[in-house]
Amino acid sequence: MKGMASIAALALALVLVLHAGCGGGGEGGDALYTCGMHPEVLQDGPGLCPICHMDLTPMHGGSEGGAVPSAVTGAMADGEGGLLIDPVVVQNMGVRTAPVTRGSLVRNVRTLGEIEVAEDQVSVVNLRYSGWVEAIHVDQTGEKVRKGQALFDIYSPELVATQEEYLLALRGADDSLTRSTRRKLELWDLSGRQIDELAAEGEASRTVTIHAPRAGYVLHKNVVEGARVAAGSDLYRIGDLETIWVLAEVYEFDAPWIAEGQPARMELSFAPGESYAGQVSYVYPTLSEVSRTLRVRLEFENPGLALRPGMFATVYIEAQRRDGALTIPSEAILHGGESQTVFVVEALGHYRPREVTTGLSGDGRRTEVLSGLDEADEVVVSGQFLLDSESQLQEAVAKMLADRLAGAGDAGATPTDPAGHAGPAGHGGAATADATTP
Repeated sequence: MKGMASIAALALALVLVLHAGCGGGGEGGDALYTCGMHPEVLQDGPGLCPICHMDLTPMHGGSEGGAVPSAVTGAMADGEGGLLIDPVVVQNMGVRTAPVTRGSLVRNVRTLGEIEVAEDQVSVVNLRYSGWVEAIHVDQTGEKVRKGQALFDIYSPELVATQEEYLLALRGADDSLTRSTRRKLELWDLSGRQIDELAAEGEASRTVTIHAPRAGYVLHKNVVEGARVAAGSDLYRIGDLETIWVLAEVYEFDAPWIAEGQPARMELSFAPGESYAGQVSYVYPTLSEVSRTLRVRLEFENPGLALRPGMFATVYIEAQRRDGALTIPSEAILHGGESQTVFVVEALGHYRPREVTTGLSGDGRRTEVLSGLDEADEVVVSGQFLLDSESQLQEAVAKMLADRLAGAGDAGATPTDPAGHAGPAGHGGAATADATTP
C-alpha cells in the first residue's frame, strides 16, 4: 500500500511539473502561479486557468522553497523537510497521534500445551513376591487415598514361610538368623511396625495388608479380589495432582529465547479471563525433526484440582522483558527496507519524518525505540502512509523545480554563436537570452 501511494504521488508530481513547464505565459520570472479552485494547475507566470478561466494567483514561497500544494490534501513543505497541512484537512484524513511513553515491555511466546501428571509425583505399588488377593479396600480408579491407607490384603505362601522362619529364630535366640530373616521381611516391604507386631503375637499372619506409599489419586488399578498376582506386577499407580506439568512445543524461531525459570501463565478455554501462574521447569535438549519444534515442560500449582490431566491449555511464556524502555505503538513505524521512519508532531498540522532505531517488539503492539525519539515526542499512528506519500511528493517536486531553475540559469548564460545570436533557451520558456546582436 505504501509503495502504491508513493508511486501515485510521484506520478501526480510529474503531471503537475510537466503541466507547469509547458503552460506558457511566463511573464513572472521563476514565480509559480496556480488556481485557487484547481490547485493542480501550475505555470510560471500569470494567466488564466484552462479549466475555469479564472485569473491565476501567485503561490507564496514558490520561488524560494519550491513548495507545491498537494492536489489531494493541500500539504505544503515547510522548507526544512516537514509538512504543513490545514487542521481541517488533518481531521478529514483521520490522523491519530500517540505519545512516546516509557515503561515495561514484555514479549510472550504463545503456544498450546497439554496438562499431564507430574512424573515426580507418581508412585507405583509393585510386589516382590507372588500371591493371591484376599480383599480389596480401594477398588476404584480415581479414588483419593491417604499416605499409609490400606489398599488390599494378600496371601503369599512365600511370605508366610519367611514369617515362620523369623519366629523360629526368635524362639531359638539365634541372633544371626533373627537379623537375617528380619532383613528379608524388610526387603519385602513389610514395615518395622508390622514386624514388631508379628514378634509380639508369636504367630505368622496368613495375609498381609499393603498400604498406599503416598497421598494422591488412583490413576491406574490392575487388581481385583481373588486374583493371583505375580512378583513384579504393577498393581496400583497413585499420583499427587497438587502440582501438575504442562508439556508444550515452541517453534524453532522462538526456541533461542526460552530458558528454565522464566515466568509463564496458562489459560483454559472453559474459563476465559482466568489464568494460572507457573514457570518453565525444563527445556528439552533436542528439537523435533518432524515438526521443527522444541519441547518445553512447565510446572503449575493446582489448587482445587481445576487443572486435570489430559486438558489442553493456552500457554504464554515470558521470553523477553525490558523495564524502563522507550516505546511507541508498532503501527506508527514505516518500514522502508533497512530504515524505519515515524512522523513526529511538531504542532497542529505540522509533521516531520524522523528515522528511528527500534529494538524489542512486545505484546500490546508496542515497539521499543533505541534512538531517534524522546519521551516528550508525539508520533502519528494513523494516516502516516498518506503523510509519507506527501513528503515524497514534495521532495520530488522540489528537486524538479530546482532542476528547472538551474536549467533556466544555464540557458541565460549560453554563449553566442559567431553571428552574435544567443543559443536556444530552455524548453520551459522561463529564461531569455541577454545578448544582443550588433
